[in-house]
Amino acid sequence: MRLHFHHLAVREHFLPGGFAIYLHMIELQHITQRYTMPDGSEFLALKDVSLTINDGEIFGIIGRSGAGKSTLVRCINFLNRPSEGTVTVNGKCLNQLSDSELRETRRGIGMIFQHFNILSSRTVYDNVALPLEFAGIAKQEIRAKVEPLLDLVGLREHRDKYPAQLSGGQKQRVGIARALAMAPKVLLSDEATSALDPETTVATLELLKKINRELGLTIVMITHQMDVVKQICERVAVMDRGVVVEQGRVIDVFRRPKHETTMAMIGNIMAQSLSPSAAKRVRDQVAAAGYTEPVHILRLTFVGSEATTPIISECSRRFGVDFNILAGQIDEVQGENFGTLTVLISCKSDLYAKALDFLSERKVTYEEVTKYVL
Repeated sequence: MRLHFHHLAVREHFLPGGFAIYLHMIELQHITQRYTMPDGSEFLALKDVSLTINDGEIFGIIGRSGAGKSTLVRCINFLNRPSEGTVTVNGKCLNQLSDSELRETRRGIGMIFQHFNILSSRTVYDNVALPLEFAGIAKQEIRAKVEPLLDLVGLREHRDKYPAQLSGGQKQRVGIARALAMAPKVLLSDEATSALDPETTVATLELLKKINRELGLTIVMITHQMDVVKQICERVAVMDRGVVVEQGRVIDVFRRPKHETTMAMIGNIMAQSLSPSAAKRVRDQVAAAGYTEPVHILRLTFVGSEATTPIISECSRRFGVDFNILAGQIDEVQGENFGTLTVLISCKSDLYAKALDFLSERKVTYEEVTKYVL
């Protein structure tokens, strides 16, 4: 069964002449969040954060514990009122709304949580129906809304069960269906997969992608798991100590991470550098080999078809340059092949320059890491 919300999101707006622009569903401008500590000191949880999230996209906000990401997501629906800055959702500046207007606007912002937050005394059906009951909607209309949602999240056969009878993944699906009950335009996911096992996490992310695709919702994923970001998000913002330190398309952030926090988080799932023991082996081998030409160690990044094309062997044949592969990995980021190789090259300077030009022409990103290894 396919759901059709009356407010399906539109990703693009076409201007005269056929030019497309992306519409912003969420705009955060210069958000600062201050807290007064028991000793009277001031703690800055967020420091001048500005983000724009496009209508209909899946956007990731990632950081370690204490980075400020959960504080930021609660600013989006004004559960946290920022000390400074403005929050605009679907064209409405939340700072300017009255309490009643804010309550109405929040109905268009669904939220799912790490620990599900469903009521143990209510069945699956009744948990999903709860927001509709609070809104004073008639029982017949509630049924007409809840039944399709149970189909969407795959819980129809569990409609009369209680939470104690459900697995963790099923409980999270109840939370997702409940968050969709008021037909929101935005869905906020605050560490929604952190309490799930890897297999259930994959299934939950596939469900969220289906919801994004079929309902056109804007989804904001708050997570500390870079593996979640690479599977589901189109763009990502990396937070550290209340500051957005890096943001962009996920594939671009993976290809060329700039901040040490980003490098470390990507390194948890894809090697970004040689381990200390591997680096020592390379140093020992280089010393023993007695190379007569300069030695270069490169980290190469391949995206798309380049990840499965024999570019290295072609480069070696064309210029007579030998590549010693030290480490490598191929993964998938947002449906695209993504590969990294750490290689050692020893050759004359003119051949090295030609090899680098060849790699650039083939859209292979390279970074020299010799000084970090030797």
